[in-house]
Amino acid sequence: MKTFTILLGGCLLFALAPHGLAHFRLLEPASWLQESEELGDPQWSAPCGGTLTNPGKPTGAITKLQGGEKLHIRIREMAFHPGFYRVALAVNSRAELPPDPEAISEEGPNGRQRSVSGAIHYPPSPPVLADGLFMHVAPFDKEQGADVEIPNINCAKCTLQVIEFMAAHGRNKDGDYSYHHCADLQIRANPNKPIDTRFPVENKQH
Repeated sequence: MKTFTILLGGCLLFALAPHGLAHFRLLEPASWLQESEELGDPQWSAPCGGTLTNPGKPTGAITKLQGGEKLHIRIREMAFHPGFYRVALAVNSRAELPPDPEAISEEGPNGRQRSVSGAIHYPPSPPVLADGLFMHVAPFDKEQGADVEIPNINCAKCTLQVIEFMAAHGRNKDGDYSYHHCADLQIRANPNKPIDTRFPVENKQH
């Protein structure tokens, strides 16, 4: 597995990108938290959203699917910042979700730290399913979607995490340079395919 950083346009991008908020909504699969229609909040705190003062209200939504198939991820970016997205899967506990992408930062003109680049791991390895998705240096003109392959496992309640890493962005006290959404999945293995041993599922589900 290789790790590389994405500069996303360097210093010129800082002049083009608005300062402040960059938010997104997770449209598919159904989010585990109620998301505001305006920005998709709350989404700051790792690993699955909320904030330090607002943990959010669970929806109770569970997406059921068969292992070894592709799951469609669909997002809508509500406020622009250059960056990329990452998808990860925890099968026993949300503690299995990886740390947010490693960031290189610098001191901005206001004295606050701001991101310059973020690390992408390629090819992705468990628990990451996809990295560097929807990379962009200009606002999207439509919703973004991609299919990611789900491991062939039996999992009564897995957590799918979708995060956005932002360049040219000040550090947030809740979530550094990333925004976070999650979805609860129930996966039933396809008996005609081998079990994916890269994602060992314990008998006790979280």
